[in-house]
Amino acid sequence: MLAASILLIAAGEALTQTDVPAVPNGRSPAQQTVPQQDAPVSPSPPREENPGLFNEIGRMFEKLPALKSPQEAIEDLNGRARDAAKDASDSLSRLTKPSSMVSGRMVCPVSANGAPDCKLGADKLCQTKGFKEGKSLNTDSAEACSAKVLIPGRTRKPDDCRTDNYVTRALCQ
Repeated sequence: MLAASILLIAAGEALTQTDVPAVPNGRSPAQQTVPQQDAPVSPSPPREENPGLFNEIGRMFEKLPALKSPQEAIEDLNGRARDAAKDASDSLSRLTKPSSMVSGRMVCPVSANGAPDCKLGADKLCQTKGFKEGKSLNTDSAEACSAKVLIPGRTRKPDDCRTDNYVTRALCQ
């Protein structure tokens, strides 16, 4: 469309600038009247939208959903956080009922490699409370020494004391 409009304008300028031949009646070209055009040039049709970058960005913003006010956004966020916290507390309360957590003091026997086996200690602690088995939640350790250590002037030997580990709290099933 644009090219056609430019072509029509250029053609109109070319017609007005051409030399008009001398008329036999003796008038000069300046005195001659230019014949009127029969059909006026139609005005160019309305320009179509240019689908450029800015136009497309404008359309994108028009299609976006309305944004929430800051207060609505905070209320929505608080509501979701409240629901998530409630769900988490419900799940946690189902996993660990207070009745399945027991407290006591049960020694962890020493395993073959010399490390304390607190799984067995937790099982024994839970069995004393009427459960089948358990997992240790809290442990404690203490040094147990023979009475020989208390004798004044006696040097301490490596096998005079040992470290005992205890399960003090367990989750029972």
